[in-house]
Amino acid sequence: MKRSVRFPVSPTLLRRLAFASIIANVAIVVTGGAVRLTASGLGCPTWPRCTDESYTTTSEMGVHGVIEFGNRLLTFAVGIIALAVVLAVLAQVPRRRGLLPLAVGVLFGIPAQAVVGGITVLTNLNPWVVGLHFLASMVVIAAAYALWRRTAEPDGPVVPTVPAPLRTLARITTLVSASVLVVGTWVTGSGPHAGDQGAARNGLDPESISQVHADGVFLLIGLSVALFFAFRAVGAARAARAAGVLLAVELGQGVIGFVQYFTHLPAVLVAAHMLGSCLVLLATLGVLWATRERRPAVPPAPAAPAVDRVGAAA
Repeated sequence: MKRSVRFPVSPTLLRRLAFASIIANVAIVVTGGAVRLTASGLGCPTWPRCTDESYTTTSEMGVHGVIEFGNRLLTFAVGIIALAVVLAVLAQVPRRRGLLPLAVGVLFGIPAQAVVGGITVLTNLNPWVVGLHFLASMVVIAAAYALWRRTAEPDGPVVPTVPAPLRTLARITTLVSASVLVVGTWVTGSGPHAGDQGAARNGLDPESISQVHADGVFLLIGLSVALFFAFRAVGAARAARAAGVLLAVELGQGVIGFVQYFTHLPAVLVAAHMLGSCLVLLATLGVLWATRERRPAVPPAPAAPAVDRVGAAA
């Protein structure tokens, strides 16, 4: 009986594939934003086909059809990378526990996110569904990041690297960061870039919801500053560096946000702000990861030999 031949994948290759998955998922968020910013959201007016008669764009659809269909094609490229990661995880010798669920989650998250994208088209770019489409991408990016970090960790127990109150503060910061992303979709849904001239808006007052979003950003920056100095105070250098990166990304994102608001939301700055949202998420997760580490698993001690009671008594 022949045995199946396995082709082991090096940990370095697996880590590079996992990193490529992060980049691909961030890229499709930006290209998805380009679809909306060029008013090409209904370039393909139906889903899963581009038109009722064709799965691909036609000359009658014009440039908007090309842009929308091109973004749909990118989903397949992102999915291929995710599939490559799953196969690489399966090829690991020995098999790494904990990696496969994350890899499969990313792989299945991509078609799930594509379905949400299809619903946005079928609902004529309903702003709430559009926001859900963006947030679904954030969930996939978070899973891809977790997988990438796990590829560099051993399979031992998780050990905290900072005191418990600071771990709690890091978790609160993560929740605030997530809420800023959510409110950001509400701001987008109230603004001018609907993705199509006939698409509805969510009805929220743009100025008021933008102020709520800005307040959340100020809170997030304040928490990040607190984390940075608290980590330094307890000598957690790695966590302090991660908090410093998060603070720098937040400040850059804040500058873009304010400039785009006062310049009436030019498309280029809106696209940069979408990229910045992905970077804020990744930097926030970086802080969360820096508050703990995994140590190599300790093999169980060999069992002591059984004592022969009869022999001992003799």
